[in-house]
Amino acid sequence: MILTDYEREMLEGKHGEGKKICMKIVYEMGKMYGANRLLPINSAHMDGVCYTTIWDAGLEFVEYLASIGTKVSVPSTTNITARDIEQWKELRIEEDFSDKSRRIEEAYIKMGCVPTWSCAPYQCFNTPRFGQHIAWSESNAVNYINSVVGARTARYPDLIELCCAVVGRVPEFDLHLTENRAGEYLFKLEGFSKDHFTDSSEYALLGYLVGKETGTYVPVIEGLPLTTSHDNLKALSAAAASAGSVGLFHAVGITPEAPTKSAAFQGKKPKKSMIVTPEVILDIKSTLTTAQREHVDLVIIGCPHASYPELCEIADLIRGKRVKDGTRFWIQTGKIQQGLIKRSGIEKELLDAGVFLINDTCINNFQMSGWNFDTIVTNSGKMAHYAPGTTGGKIFFANLKECVNAAVEGKVVL
Repeated sequence: MILTDYEREMLEGKHGEGKKICMKIVYEMGKMYGANRLLPINSAHMDGVCYTTIWDAGLEFVEYLASIGTKVSVPSTTNITARDIEQWKELRIEEDFSDKSRRIEEAYIKMGCVPTWSCAPYQCFNTPRFGQHIAWSESNAVNYINSVVGARTARYPDLIELCCAVVGRVPEFDLHLTENRAGEYLFKLEGFSKDHFTDSSEYALLGYLVGKETGTYVPVIEGLPLTTSHDNLKALSAAAASAGSVGLFHAVGITPEAPTKSAAFQGKKPKKSMIVTPEVILDIKSTLTTAQREHVDLVIIGCPHASYPELCEIADLIRGKRVKDGTRFWIQTGKIQQGLIKRSGIEKELLDAGVFLINDTCINNFQMSGWNFDTIVTNSGKMAHYAPGTTGGKIFFANLKECVNAAVEGKVVL
C-alpha cells in the first residue's frame, strides 16, 4: 500500500502512541482488503460507543486511548450509548452496567467526539456533502448517508471507525470506489396507488424486503413517489440495513446518484430484478407481525431516533387523548430534537399525554430484564427485526396512526 510521508510518520509513532496504534489498525485493514492507498476523510460517526457493542474489551481499549491523550482529527459524532444518561434508573438499568456506559462516554468525549448519542446523526449537524469520504458506523446511518446524501463510507466495524477518525484516513475500498456504487438489483414498484407510501411504515416494509432479497448487490428502487421525505428514506434505510447488509441503495429520481435508472446502474444492465406489488409488501408486514394477544404492553417509536417532524405528527395524533393505563408509550429521540419540542411546547403535550421520552439510547441496546413485555407495537422495520431477540416480546407492525391508537386504547386497533 502506498502511504504519504505523514501517514508513514503516524505508522512509525512520530505523531504519538495513539495515532500509531490506530494507524497500524487502519493500515492492516487496508492491506487485508487490497486497498492501494488511504483516503482523507471529512467526518466520522462512532457506533463503538455502546457498552453492549464493545463490552469490557472495548471499554479497556477506548479508555487506554483516551488516557494517553489520543484525539480524533475530524468532526466525530457519537451513536447511541447503552443507557439514557439522565433516566437510566427509570429504565431499570443496573448501576454497574450504567457505570461502564458512563466510562465509555467519558472516554469518547475526552478524545474530542461530539456527544450527540444518536443513531441519526444526519438529523443533528453531522451531515457531510455529496462525494465526501467519511468513516461512519451504525447500519442505518451508513445506508442513509451513502444513499440519500451521496457521501462515501464503508460499513465500518465498531472501533475501526474510531481508528479512522484518529488518523483521518480510510482505506480506498468498498463503497469509497465509484465502480462499487453501481446498482445491480432492480426493485420495480407496480400496482401502487397514490394512497400508498404516505406513511414511513410502508417505506420500512419496502426496505425490509430489499434487505432480505438483495444479498451483496446494490439495490435500485424504481417507482417511489417524488413526495418521498427524509423520514421516509430514514425508515427505508434502517429496515434494509437490518434485514440484510445493505449499505447503499438508489431510488430513481430521488437519491443523488440516480437521476435516471441508467445513471443508477452506471449504464449497465441489472444483474437481477424483482417486481414489487402491494401484495408483496403486505406479506412482509405479516412476516414481521408475530403478536397474537390483543392487549398492548409497549408502543415504541424512534428506531432510528424520531425527528422533529415525526414528534410533531405524534403530538397531533395524540392531542386530547391519553395513554391507556397498563400500556407504555415510549418514543426514542435525540437531545437536540427534544430541545426543539421543548421550545415549541410539544414536549409538555406529549408528557401530559403519558408518553415517555427516551434519549441517548435504544431499547435494543440495554438490559430489558424485568419489563416482561409480551406485545410490542412499532412502525419501525429495524425495531420489529431486533426487538423479539432483545426484549423477548412479540411484534405487531403498524403505521404511525395505528401505533398512537394502540397506545391510547391499550390494544391493537386497526
